[in-house]
Amino acid sequence: MNIDLIGSIELTASAAIVIAALSIGFGSNGTTRFRAAVGLSAWFVLVVILAATRALYYEHGLGAPGLGIAVALPIAVLCIVVARIKSLREGFRRVPLWLLVGVHTVRVLGIMFVILYAAARLPAPFAPVAGWGDIFVGATALPLARLAYRRPANARPILWIWNVIGLVDLIAAVSLGVTSSPGPQRLIFAEPSSAMMTTLPWLLIPGFLVPLLFTVHIGIFIRLVSARKPALTSA
Repeated sequence: MNIDLIGSIELTASAAIVIAALSIGFGSNGTTRFRAAVGLSAWFVLVVILAATRALYYEHGLGAPGLGIAVALPIAVLCIVVARIKSLREGFRRVPLWLLVGVHTVRVLGIMFVILYAAARLPAPFAPVAGWGDIFVGATALPLARLAYRRPANARPILWIWNVIGLVDLIAAVSLGVTSSPGPQRLIFAEPSSAMMTTLPWLLIPGFLVPLLFTVHIGIFIRLVSARKPALTSA
């Protein structure tokens, strides 16, 4: 079984699902949907190039600092762009809450972390924590999205909890991955290291899916807070 080939197929499919869902959700018409899809696809291609050239690999690339930038910078850019551009801000308000929750279903592919750990290609605690955390969030995303669609008021309390868990899982995975990677920041010296996460196809996780899904989590929090404002005002 070629784990890297399977990973390439699954990660590309996951990225395509998230790109399509968010582009359709944000876009008010075909033009805006197309632009959103092109922008996200260009980002995806950039990450593929970084992975293929090993630009972030520790031996001759930027290493963990570069990976940190690859994770944090897109989150900051996405949040600022959506907040500042009126059309995107309005598009964000149009996206159904259930869709923002539902895109996290792709995280069931966290099973790849577990498989890579079993194959002795990723270390503990990074791989088991990231893998099982993603599996839980992904497996619960679809039923919660259905609940948010059918009974939005009833879904909000559990969505708060689920969203916190999903966000903490991503933060823990990135933190453990960075501190398990070769370099001065390394605190966990279990072998093998997590250096392979900067290569193809695995960089697609921290370089594309993690920042995008992290931003979606932030968006869910904003929507949940906004949903409470009318009730507080009327009181």
